[in-house]
Amino acid sequence: MQSMSAGHHHASDLTKWAWLSIATALVTMGMKYGAYALTGSVGLLSDAIETLVNLVAAIVALVALRLAARPADDKHPFGHGKAEYMSAGAEGVMIVVAAVLIAITAIERLINPEPIDSVGIGLLVTGLATVLNLVVGMLIVRAGKRERSITLVADGKHLLTDVWTSVGVIVGVGLVAVTHWAPLDSIVALAVAINILQVGYGLVRHAFDGLLDRALPDEDRHVVQRILEAVAAEHPDGMVAFHDLQTREAGRMRFIRMHVLVPGSWTVAQGHELVEDLETRIATALPGAIVDTHLEPIEDPRAYGHGRPAGIRDVSDPHAH
Repeated sequence: MQSMSAGHHHASDLTKWAWLSIATALVTMGMKYGAYALTGSVGLLSDAIETLVNLVAAIVALVALRLAARPADDKHPFGHGKAEYMSAGAEGVMIVVAAVLIAITAIERLINPEPIDSVGIGLLVTGLATVLNLVVGMLIVRAGKRERSITLVADGKHLLTDVWTSVGVIVGVGLVAVTHWAPLDSIVALAVAINILQVGYGLVRHAFDGLLDRALPDEDRHVVQRILEAVAAEHPDGMVAFHDLQTREAGRMRFIRMHVLVPGSWTVAQGHELVEDLETRIATALPGAIVDTHLEPIEDPRAYGHGRPAGIRDVSDPHAH
């Protein structure tokens, strides 16, 4: 049997945040390239390049959210939720590419340093763009965590990474203006490249975890565990037990399956009532969860022929000890 929380939000409701990210990227990209044009600073150029990646990533996020919003069909019976992992992975790859481009530009300028001009106005423009990224990034990360959207979280974190990048660039270019040591501009750009390279690697790794059907986080599994323990306690003398608990997630969707053991003398109606109650409790505690249960007679030895996944503490049946 399966059940899905009635309060599950469709991914299409989240596209407004992707549009906000796109608009922000367009505005800040224009501002940062303007700052680079004014100063000729390779540090500010590196910041502008990362903003271009923000724009591409936001467009990818929009496409992924729309794809994830598609309902399940014959070819995709579990929905399209994993499209969000593909988006996060693509963002990670683009961040890595941006880091490489920044590093190449910085090394070239380090070999052939050039003076920078109009530092004051350039840093002011970059500072305003940074504040805009900070506000929008925080809003998008908050929305992504609330709606369990890895795409939005990745996009928001990308914007926040841009904020720290910009802060580092502003400080570095400011020091160049004070010290008049031109190579420092290139060193700042290289530091930016290393920083965003780490962020890109983290996104790619997280995306692979999702595509490989990684189990739910410990906190979610503990919620399921407590519910199973409570249901078992409501039926004394070991009349009800559970085993073979398995979990996975796909984007914002959580999948939980287990075997439910009840007395063989129970009617179909009694067993159905139990699993319906169990599935409702889990789906209520974990919005968006799809629960799949398999009912078995507790007296039948064949019911215990399935192994228990490593690392998951089950509510064991009385015959298992």
